[in-house]
Amino acid sequence: MNSVSYVIITPARNEGFHLQKTIDSVAAQTVRPQKWIIVDDGSKDDTRLLAQAAARRYDWIGVVQRIDRGRREAGGGVIATFYDGYKLVANHPWQYIVKLDGDLSFGPTYFQECLEQFQKDPQLGIGGGTCCLEINGKAENEFPEDPGYHVRGPTKIYRRECWMDIGGLIQAPGWDGVDEIKANMHGWRTCGFKGITLIHHRPTGAAYGIWTDAVKAGLANYITGYHPVFMLCKCARRLCHKPYGIGSLALWTGFMKGYWRRIPQVADKEMIRYVRRQQWRALTFRSSLWSTQ
Repeated sequence: MNSVSYVIITPARNEGFHLQKTIDSVAAQTVRPQKWIIVDDGSKDDTRLLAQAAARRYDWIGVVQRIDRGRREAGGGVIATFYDGYKLVANHPWQYIVKLDGDLSFGPTYFQECLEQFQKDPQLGIGGGTCCLEINGKAENEFPEDPGYHVRGPTKIYRRECWMDIGGLIQAPGWDGVDEIKANMHGWRTCGFKGITLIHHRPTGAAYGIWTDAVKAGLANYITGYHPVFMLCKCARRLCHKPYGIGSLALWTGFMKGYWRRIPQVADKEMIRYVRRQQWRALTFRSSLWSTQ
């Protein structure tokens, strides 16, 4: 594993309460990154100070400071921040690149275990651990209903060849679904590692609120090109989960928002045709991305 090289980019906005946990976790890794770029996205707390202190302590940590845009911007803002860090490592000879949030903690063998999965499977293009919430001292899967092909946005590891094939990340809501769909189109496998866990200290969407986060998710599904029939079924299934009714309504509201405002979908029409074929296969109980666990 010593010959494996990877770099990490962490977009961070007002993560002062949790960032030190992430710094301590990365510093303790049995296989450390070649470079870790923490991009402070105009934070108003001590995020920048924590990152700069870590950079003084470890020569493989770098810090980028962005001007405050005045608000937290899901999707496009996060990825724009990511790319400000990417500029510093794009030409490095890394084998894997990691998008890692600043509100996670994990054990010292986390990256070693993840990279071993990639070494075992040459067709694995995108992978990452399972985001968990710490409840009563136990790690509970934050999203147990996720299909096996999906890797949550807070922790994504890309094989370099796959990264080049998919053309990087789109700067819009839905980026963390489009990347996996494109990877599968190109023949890569994507997988969330069920037995490798991280603690997510700020639950997904907590910065936005339940309604706003679900609306954002619905819009992301629209941008990705989801079929309306599949989306209706997804919203109906959501009725069985808390908050009952509200989550489904917000999800559908976000999806329809894309049509109402004529928001552009991904420009890759072949990708949209691909995802809709996969969705029809799922709806007719045939093998598909959604049936892969």
